[in-house]
Amino acid sequence: MLVRSAGVEDAEEVASVLRRSIRDLCVLDHAGDEHALQQWLNNKTRENVRSWIEAADRYIVLAEENGSILGVGGASRGGEIILNYVAPEARFKGVSKSILGSLEAYLRGLGLARSTLTSTRTAHRFYLAMGYEDASDRELWDKLAGQPMMKSLQWPDNP
Repeated sequence: MLVRSAGVEDAEEVASVLRRSIRDLCVLDHAGDEHALQQWLNNKTRENVRSWIEAADRYIVLAEENGSILGVGGASRGGEIILNYVAPEARFKGVSKSILGSLEAYLRGLGLARSTLTSTRTAHRFYLAMGYEDASDRELWDKLAGQPMMKSLQWPDNP
């Protein structure tokens, strides 16, 4: 598996991975509620993904294998992980972990001391296992909820 920067030519396939991941893997969050699902999917278009890839304040990566996009991630220059989604067929294969590692390395490279994100219910246990902690109370957006989380990006001191 290769994790690389996304290019504008990847926008359509990235948007498809985002939509499929949300629809198929995040059922715990949207519970099959069509209104909640559409609210979440509304901005997952080729045009929006292209604008995210082109934005100077964002770093968008994808994981691919044999030419297929397995997952997509993104971070803002301010230290927020804004995307980490996996294609349904790539679930539990280390894709999210690889993407998150790449995004955290990017943020460390910017000299940032911590990373923040808002986790879905589906991904909450994953982020806890990756060293993130709940940062505040759960936030609600209409029928969807997110858990603000944070993690120190400081390397531990060598004994």
